[in-house]
Amino acid sequence: MQMQWFDCHHSELSAQQLYSVLALRNHVFIVEQNCPYQDVDGQDLQADNRHIMGFLDGKLLAYARVLTPSLESAPVVIGRVIVSEEARGLKLGYRLMEHALESCENHWPQRAIYLSAQAHLEGFYGRLGFKAVGEVYLEDNIPHIGMQKD
Repeated sequence: MQMQWFDCHHSELSAQQLYSVLALRNHVFIVEQNCPYQDVDGQDLQADNRHIMGFLDGKLLAYARVLTPSLESAPVVIGRVIVSEEARGLKLGYRLMEHALESCENHWPQRAIYLSAQAHLEGFYGRLGFKAVGEVYLEDNIPHIGMQKD
């Protein structure tokens, strides 16, 4: 399985790539998880935000969004981490996160990295060096926990 990985500034996204990203996020986060929320939140095309995408045979199977730190002291934020339903079990989550972490280091070196993880994935992110910060909270009726990697 030869994945093609892309780390794109939002200005480098083609219309087809952006459509694939929004379609995958909509399918998993809204339809599959039965969670109506505003996925298109105005941040996809802001600042120096990055889009990490993994394609196989032209189909988007893995995606994460990296948000520019909001303040000089703020961490980089990784979000919208997703592996398509058909690709789960192929260990793409680890490969995706390796690319996202590499992007953070390349564009914001020595910066802490934060993410809001679905609580059942705390162990997954923990194996990547993230530690829980704070307590479990509900976001869109799904238990989440803040996690940070220094």
